[in-house]
Amino acid sequence: QVQLVESGGGLVQAGGSLRLSCAASGRTFSSYAMGWFRQAPGKEREFVATINRSGSVTYYADSVKGRFTISRDNAKNTVYLQMSSLKPEDTANYYCAATTRPLPSRQAMDYNYWGQGTQVAVSS
Repeated sequence: QVQLVESGGGLVQAGGSLRLSCAASGRTFSSYAMGWFRQAPGKEREFVATINRSGSVTYYADSVKGRFTISRDNAKNTVYLQMSSLKPEDTANYYCAATTRPLPSRQAMDYNYWGQGTQVAVSS
């Protein structure tokens, strides 16, 4: 089992940047592909980005492509989400998740473990 703890959320003006971190403990971190999802009030949880076990493969939602970057440091058991050119519509609670599947996935149902989330608010 793996425990996930997100950090780095906060309030930022439109056009600004934030870096989210997700620290993992438990089983070997490099055994998991990792993902970031978000959920805005009144909306369903949606995929943001995912990265494979080694960090060599990444996928992004069209809404964040070119603005967000997912990365991982397996030596530090941490996955990151660098967010730039933030927009008010990026406001949401951001969750990291881990999957034992061999390939990264855009589907929330494929993830076995979830963090508690970190809130991101972007003001216009």
